[in-house]
Amino acid sequence: MSILIVDDSIVSRIFISDLLIEVGYTDLILCASVEDAYQAIGFNDPDTTETDLNLVLLDINLPGKSGIDACREFTAHDIFCDVPIIIISGVDYLDGLDTAFSAGATDYITKPPSHTELLARVRSALRLKTEMNRRKAREEDLLVLNERLAEMNLELERLSVTDSLTGLANRRSFNEFLHREWLREQREQQPFSVIMIDIDHFKKFNDAYGHLEGDVCLQKVSWALQCALCRPGDLLARYGGEEFVAILPHTDISGAAELAAAFHSQVQKLAIPHSNSPVSSIITISIGMASVIPNQNLSSTQVVAMADEALYQAKQAGRNQSVIAKASTCDDQTEE
Repeated sequence: MSILIVDDSIVSRIFISDLLIEVGYTDLILCASVEDAYQAIGFNDPDTTETDLNLVLLDINLPGKSGIDACREFTAHDIFCDVPIIIISGVDYLDGLDTAFSAGATDYITKPPSHTELLARVRSALRLKTEMNRRKAREEDLLVLNERLAEMNLELERLSVTDSLTGLANRRSFNEFLHREWLREQREQQPFSVIMIDIDHFKKFNDAYGHLEGDVCLQKVSWALQCALCRPGDLLARYGGEEFVAILPHTDISGAAELAAAFHSQVQKLAIPHSNSPVSSIITISIGMASVIPNQNLSSTQVVAMADEALYQAKQAGRNQSVIAKASTCDDQTEE
């Protein structure tokens, strides 16, 4: 805890310092001018700045830079702005106190100060500095806590819309995206496609390799499907179990079929062994697709159901293939 005493009178400096030392304030910095004081505390040099300075006793009338100017500069300094300043003033200079307080001084004493007055004002100023330090520490702690809370909220928000195993969008995120994009495509009268994907004979895979390997398989397939999905405006989500779903705004059936082919290719490249599959020696997928131009007589969930029905047909036809929902099915759904 340092106390800076700036007074051009050596008698006054020694008198004040002796009084402070008597009561235990021994970390004192004595200077005859503001310029000397700035050098002593590293005022203009961040590498040597005295960060433990807690109080300044400053003569108002000094050679060179005045005490008033020093008050203003202390108040504007990034490090010393919270350091209390007690003005030391002779009776002849009391008229300048208003200016000193306006410049940032917190208290004053007249020369020569009495022992009781000096200690009372010094202790009061140091208590003020201690409280300011505590307040600043609390504000910094609160800022850190607020930052952590914001990070946690972001993480919670991310977790609330993300499937924990695969990292893909979860069912909640899928539903929100589906509703939002459906309404937009309805307004713009643009094609809207849905692709349903199912890992072939995944239960047999779990029976043969165990659920831990099953989880790894789901993660790898998720990654492969995501790699095939190039447009940022599309969404791939885990629909449930070994099922996935892709929503493709502004995409007609030819675009959906092209993406479905890419899904098949990416999954085959994984070459995950599947000895229990009657379809292939490696993991494969079945796909159902539906594409419509949204209208008032058709809901987004109906289009998902159409894609799901096409997926069922792909599985019934032998799996490891893609099926497009028939136009008649789309027409039937539209008429409902």
